[in-house]
Formats: sequence, structure tokens, C-alpha cells
Amino acid sequence: TVHAVAPPRTSERYYGCSWSAMSSGTCTGLSGVWGSSGSNVFAVGESGTILHFDGLSWSAMSSGTTHWLSGVWGSSGSNVFAVGASGTILHFDGLSWSAMSSGTTQWLSGVWGRSGSDVFAVGDSGTILHSDGSGWSTMSSGTGNRLYGVWGGSGSDVFAVGAAGTILRSDGSSWSAMSSGTTHILRGTWGSAGSNVWAVGDRGTILHDGAVLFASGFESGGLDGWSVTVP
Repeated sequence: TVHAVAPPRTSERYYGCSWSAMSSGTCTGLSGVWGSSGSNVFAVGESGTILHFDGLSWSAMSSGTTHWLSGVWGSSGSNVFAVGASGTILHFDGLSWSAMSSGTTQWLSGVWGRSGSDVFAVGDSGTILHSDGSGWSTMSSGTGNRLYGVWGGSGSDVFAVGAAGTILRSDGSSWSAMSSGTTHILRGTWGSAGSNVWAVGDRGTILHDGAVLFASGFESGGLDGWSVTVP
């Protein structure tokens, strides 16, 4: 089962052959979704909105904030993080959401972690934060561009993507820029391993870094760089 959200107020569910609209119970825009299972899914969005899906229906949760929430990720259903405007970071312990001190007022757009004690958040002005489980600290990104998405194959192989075709890679201690071959905004990244990573963005841009692949009429590949697919 796959869930997708989008502004305004849209929630859809994929059953393996088609998508169907679901009632979200809200009129606010939704920006991010993550779940630990098909019966434990979280969606976040405008005005501090957090929704939870129990396998049957969506219900609103109290977030304690009115800031727009852009991204959500968890290591389990009882250890979930949501990030958003004005440096907002919220944590869910399985019972309730509580605010965490991020040390920044920058808009945070994406969050991902290897575990509950190794979590990354990215956002405006090249902001990258890291949590070791006890608190958040700032990492030097080397860019002033807005970062939208973050994902890693491990805690020592993490990718962040953003404005102007920005792609950064971390070895766990420092970040370095990669050549993307595009200037389009990149809004999301995911991979099956550190050597097989995808990034997507504006104007239909799809980038791939990894083994040679053929899909949907395009070719991308090269272990030593990113290849660009633009319609």
C-alpha cells in the first residue's frame, strides 16, 4: 500500500493497480507523508497540520504549532520527526508530539535518518542539521542554496538536493558538492543504496547516480556521476 499527499488537502492511496482518493478530513495543504506500516501513516502540512492513518481512516493529531510542516520521517511508529517553517522540529514518541530546539529559524524542508540517533534535516540557505538523539547541531553545507530533500544509504553516505541543481554528499562528518548537470530545482532524493540514487525536480528532471539503467524510454547511468533526464 502506498500513500501520496499534495496541496490542497489531497490524500490518495495506491492498491497495486490504481490510485483512489481518500477523505483527509482537512482543507489545509499537505506536504509530506511517511509511515512505518500500512496502518500507521503520518501526513503533515500547512498550519501545523498532522494527520494519522490507522489503516481505516485519517484523523487529526495535535501538533502544538501553527507553522507549516514540510517533511516527516521516523525510525519507528513511536519515534517520528516532523520539520517545517521557522526551524520547527517536532518529535512523536508514540503518544504525543513535542517541540525540539533546532537552533535555527530557517525553513526546514526535509528530514531523514538512519536511526533515531542519526537524523538529518535540511532547509533554506543551505541549512543542514544533525541529531545524535540528544539534540540538534548545525553542519556546514558549503552552499547557500535552499535544500529540499535528504536521504542516505547509511549514516556515512547521505545525499541532500536543492535549488540550482544542488547535490551534496556527506561521509558522515562533512559535506561536499557533486556535479548534477542541471540548474533546475531538485526537490527529492531516494535510493536503494549509496551507489544507486535518484533525484527529481522541476520541469520533469530526473537524475540518477549508479549502475546503468533503462526505464521509460530513457537511459541513465555511470558509477562516477549523475546523468540527466529532461523531457
